[in-house]
Amino acid sequence: MKIRINNKETDVQAKSLLDLAKELSLPERGVAVAVNNRMIPRTDWQQTTLKDDDNIVIIKAVCGG
Repeated sequence: MKIRINNKETDVQAKSLLDLAKELSLPERGVAVAVNNRMIPRTDWQQTTLKDDDNIVIIKAVCGG
């Protein structure tokens, strides 16, 4: 299925947001994800299904100064 991740068209096998996180090897902590401009709490990732043309924004926290 084709989705957009941070404005880049990407072909993925994931069916849910949790599957996508695993497919992209996202870290367990310090990550926020929005699907079609709606923030999804990590507790809802497993039941959040993905569809063709979904727009995903992934924000990773970084340390530094």
